[in-house]
Amino acid sequence: MTGGRGRRPGAGDTRSLILAAARDAFAEHGFEAATLRDIGQRAGVDPAMIHHWFGTKEKLFQAVVNAPVDPQEVLAAGLPDDPERLGEHLVRTLLTVWDSPQGSAALVVVRSSMRSSRGAALLREFVLARVIRTAVAPLGLTEDEALWRGNLVATQLAGLVMVRYVLAVEPLASTAPDDVVAVLAPQVQHYLTGELALTGGPPRSPSGATPRTPRPTPRSSG
Repeated sequence: MTGGRGRRPGAGDTRSLILAAARDAFAEHGFEAATLRDIGQRAGVDPAMIHHWFGTKEKLFQAVVNAPVDPQEVLAAGLPDDPERLGEHLVRTLLTVWDSPQGSAALVVVRSSMRSSRGAALLREFVLARVIRTAVAPLGLTEDEALWRGNLVATQLAGLVMVRYVLAVEPLASTAPDDVVAVLAPQVQHYLTGELALTGGPPRSPSGATPRTPRPTPRSSG
């Protein structure tokens, strides 16, 4: 007598089922709200199996978006003690990663994600959950202030990636990394710790930080 059950999925099938379920869950609910229990139910596997294959929800998310590196780990490395140097750290780290061999893989991820609304939603959630929250975490901000400042930082970093790497617009595409840092880091730093002139209760400068309005350092033509 033949049993009513179908073929048990193999190892590769199980991993694919988990990735597909996680992709749907992250796109629908976002990184924070999606749970391993829900993902396991969607995939028809025990949550322990997700831990077996991916270890953590963070690593699962990284696998879903096919990210070549975990930005949380990269940003945490060499994190400065002085909050006034955080902007420089963010810009320099971004350039280091994108100018490395992993940058080519990251470029593929960005381009493929932009081809569909779901892919764009996943990429957006990846940037917000893994990059921006990590970037502003050392400042001890309130949730609302972290969201505002994080989004402003994202406009600079995402714009840099788009113009320098995705579109390869000159002269930025071939500008020396140190020059890019000199010009952009002060603005990123201002978004992190400077005064933000927003109506309806603007976020104040983080405690202990010195508000300032930086001026980009001009590059010599020679």
